[in-house]
Amino acid sequence: MFTRHISTSISIAAPPERVWAVLMDFPEHAAWNPFIRGIAGAARLGEELTVVLSPDGARSYVVRPRVMRLDPPAVFAWRGRLFVPGLFTGLHSFTLSAEAGGSRFTHAERFSGLLVPFLGAMLAETERGFARMNAALKQRMEA
Repeated sequence: MFTRHISTSISIAAPPERVWAVLMDFPEHAAWNPFIRGIAGAARLGEELTVVLSPDGARSYVVRPRVMRLDPPAVFAWRGRLFVPGLFTGLHSFTLSAEAGGSRFTHAERFSGLLVPFLGAMLAETERGFARMNAALKQRMEA
C-alpha cells in the first residue's frame, strides 16, 4: 500500500474555541475559504458530508467523506474514498492546540492506496490549497 502525508500549520492570534467556531460554521466557508468552498452536512461522527474543493488553477470538485473524529475544540477529521477501498483514500484533519498568544492550526491529510504514486501533481496542489486555506483562516480570525 502506498501512502503520502501532507501537513501544514499556522499560528493564529485567537483561542482554539473561536477558531473552532469558524471552522464548524460550514455555510460561511464560501465567504472566506479559498480551498474548501463549501461543506454541507452535520459535524457528527459517521455523518456523510458534501465538500466542494477548489484547487488553484483547476476546476472545483465534490467529495463525500464521512466524519471520523470530532473532539471539540481540538480535532475534526473525515475520511473520503475514491470508488473502492484500497484505490485512493484520504484521512483529512483539522487540529487546534493552544499556544502562547492564541492557537496552532494544523491542516493535514494522509493519503493511501494504489493511485497515490500517480497523483503527485494533485497532491502538491492539495498542499498548496491547505496553505491558502490556513492563511485565509488566520486573516479572518485576526481581522
